[in-house]
Amino acid sequence: MIRLRSTILCLLAASLTCCASSSSRLIAPARPPISPAEVRIYHAPPPHYQEIAVLDATSGARLFHGTAEGEAEAIERLKIEAAKLGANGVLLTLVGDRPSGTLGVGVGGGDVSFHHHGGTEVAGAASGSAPIVQNGAAGIAIYVFHQP
Repeated sequence: MIRLRSTILCLLAASLTCCASSSSRLIAPARPPISPAEVRIYHAPPPHYQEIAVLDATSGARLFHGTAEGEAEAIERLKIEAAKLGANGVLLTLVGDRPSGTLGVGVGGGDVSFHHHGGTEVAGAASGSAPIVQNGAAGIAIYVFHQP
């Protein structure tokens, strides 16, 4: 039983090592890179801006549902991608859980049979699965023109 638990824990750890990622697709020329600390997150379009790229990012994988920490990680990845492109803002378009697969576990049991005068027969097996999700965030890298 201890060996079975160890195997299940190893499978669980291996399946949750899905890496966080980020990507960008340019829609206008990039600007010189800036620090991610200079990138501001916008939930509504600011006045006077230029779109630079479409961004997408995910956090590390978790079981069942994402977390606030995972959302913050995905948004931080958007800021890093935007900074590489010289964008001083990210207009968020989507934040939420993304399915990343399922963790399935099956345990087969042995048989026990007693067939002496009426007998007893016991067999066992168990299986199940749990969804694996990543927090995701999508947005548009923008350059906000500051008004004088």
